[in-house]
Amino acid sequence: MMQNVHLAPETDEDDLYSGYNDYNPAYDTEDLENDTVFQQAIRTSHGRRPPSKTSLASSMGRPVTGAIQDGVTRPMTAVRAAGFTKAALRGSAFDPLGQSRGPAPPLEVKNKDSPEEKIRQLEKKVNELVEESCIANSCGDLKLALEKAKDAGRKERVLVRQREQVTTPENINLDLTYSVLFNLASQYSANEMYAEALNTYQVIVKNKMFINAGRLKVNMGNIYLKQRNYSKAIKFYRMALDQIPSVHKEMRIKIMQNIGVTFIKTGQYSDAINSFEHIMSTAPNLKAGFNLILSYFAVGDREKMKKAFQKLITVPLEIDEDDKYISPSDDPHTNLVIEAIKNDHLRQMERERKAMAEKYIMTAAKLIAPVIETSFAVGYDWCVEVVKASQYVELANDLEINKAITYLRQKDFNQAVETLKMFEKKDSRVKSAAATNLSFLYYLENEFAQASSYADLAVNSDRYNPSALTNKGNTVFANGDYEKAAEFYKEALRNDSSCTEALYNIGLTYKKLNRLDEALDCFLKLHAILRNSAQVLCQIASVYELMEDPNQAIEWLMQLISVVPTDSRALSKLGELYDSEGDKSQAFQYYYESYRYFPSNIGVIEWLGAYYIDTQFCEKAIQYFERAALIQPTQVKWQLMVASCFRRSGNYQKALDTYKDIHRKFPENVECLRFLVRLCTDIGLKEVQEYATKLKRLEKMKEIKEQRIKSGRDSSGGPRGRREGSAGSDASYVDPLGPQVERPKTAAKKRIEEDDFADEELGDDLLPE
Repeated sequence: MMQNVHLAPETDEDDLYSGYNDYNPAYDTEDLENDTVFQQAIRTSHGRRPPSKTSLASSMGRPVTGAIQDGVTRPMTAVRAAGFTKAALRGSAFDPLGQSRGPAPPLEVKNKDSPEEKIRQLEKKVNELVEESCIANSCGDLKLALEKAKDAGRKERVLVRQREQVTTPENINLDLTYSVLFNLASQYSANEMYAEALNTYQVIVKNKMFINAGRLKVNMGNIYLKQRNYSKAIKFYRMALDQIPSVHKEMRIKIMQNIGVTFIKTGQYSDAINSFEHIMSTAPNLKAGFNLILSYFAVGDREKMKKAFQKLITVPLEIDEDDKYISPSDDPHTNLVIEAIKNDHLRQMERERKAMAEKYIMTAAKLIAPVIETSFAVGYDWCVEVVKASQYVELANDLEINKAITYLRQKDFNQAVETLKMFEKKDSRVKSAAATNLSFLYYLENEFAQASSYADLAVNSDRYNPSALTNKGNTVFANGDYEKAAEFYKEALRNDSSCTEALYNIGLTYKKLNRLDEALDCFLKLHAILRNSAQVLCQIASVYELMEDPNQAIEWLMQLISVVPTDSRALSKLGELYDSEGDKSQAFQYYYESYRYFPSNIGVIEWLGAYYIDTQFCEKAIQYFERAALIQPTQVKWQLMVASCFRRSGNYQKALDTYKDIHRKFPENVECLRFLVRLCTDIGLKEVQEYATKLKRLEKMKEIKEQRIKSGRDSSGGPRGRREGSAGSDASYVDPLGPQVERPKTAAKKRIEEDDFADEELGDDLLPE
């Protein structure tokens, strides 16, 4: 062994690198091919030596790994992890993957009847029911959502009982219980079952095992607010506010906003002001700012209203500018990105937020402008100046237009026109809006030339403005050029298919042109949009009547009176249609209903009186003719009808008195004198001679007058003139009850024309909301 020890010679003390070329011969790999012991170890399994009692010792005297020394085999620990085991020493084959052991045993089959598996499946079913309930609620099926929530609650209670039997109470899934109860309370509230919802919320809030359950008192406050129990709502809001830590700033602000709204509903404006002022100083938002203005308006504090309005317009919107969506270059990649985000959900949300801000500002300005200064005009001017200095510069023009509308409401048309004329030199959008309103105003005043001029200005400023095109069509319609009016209405519909005014007016235009099928198609389309519009229903019935389809006309008029049951014109039209069909009983019913709602329609009164005469109830006809005489006191025929009814019913004395009264009012009425002579003769009165003399004189005068008229016609050779009558001499009247008379005709049929709605159908209401 000492032969491998090298001592440094004394002469080489300074040689620091001596001995580095010396190595142990055991590490010499060049002679391994000639080493018989090594080659034998390779050929045997796992390096086992051939049967020999001798062993090869290493150069350091360490036994070789896996060798047999003194009859004991040393374990091969260094290679056990790779699959080498003792079995290899006994002649087993090399099998590191254990393939000789055969296939793996089959998986253990789950026992579906085990309590743990039943609990697991039941818990999964409860979760599915909760999800289905939430989905049904989001789809608007509130009843199904409630049923699913109740089913989830029942199954969750069964699950809790089974868990308690198998495991300890600590293993109960509290999160699942909380979810089930919270969903059930929410569905109760959505179905307006507020008592059940409050009870369920109480179960959650009182359970100390639920963390942060106190926040649900906000929901309870909301329910009390819906029930108009404002004191309890404020109480629960404050309790929830106390349990929410200050780090949850946004949640606390929302609760304080609810408290302020509740104070407004109770009329406690000072408390509401405190809440909204705190919000505006901490985290200002549009709703709080608008509600603060309302509160100051309620208490009448002008200066605070101004300050609150200034705070409102400074609330940050936190949206991107419109310039972001305009491509700065011709880079195709940039253009694609901008095109993709131009109308995505985020952009739509930004538009909605901006629209909401503009709505709040416009409403607040319209509310405070009349009260913050001595006149509403000065107040509007102040609001306009404040808005111009803010980020809402474009709203200043809208406020000016609202100023003009306020003048209109005060019947100051001149000031309204002057205000709108100020916009003639503005940009195209504002100019078009102002010109549209001016055109509308002049149209209402029947100044069609001015209306047409401003309609042209509006159309030229914005060719895609459907209101301007509709007004232009209205002016052309008023001049009788229906074909050209239809073209303008069609163009308005192409620009905005939801422009109901243009669709209605084009239906009227086709009706004027006697293109009834096209008119009917327009009105039916409009009916699909405006389901309960009385004007549309009336026009559909009118078109069917013109198409000589009374059954369809009656059906649509029935729909009309279901919308406006007190419309006397629709009821009388129904009576007229039933009368033309020969159904007198139905006609009487609707005529009578029309008379009840509007007892001054002469046509209805005349029909009812004639109906009672036909049915031999002359006494009942008297009241209708008396009312007609009150409505038209200069028309002698109604008073003669009253006298005839008295005579026909056998009340000759009353008839005589009525004829005498008529003779005093209309001494030149021939028919009245004839019946006076007849009645006096029948009764045997002395005045008969007096009335007979007057009758002969009037008949002689009448004969002379007719001869003069005839001779004048013959001498002039002109066309035959129409015989003129007077109030005192109604020669066109013939007593329907006299022996020489025919039964009178019913009231003249009056169709439901578009003129009945002249103020609504062509006037395009263009005033902003």
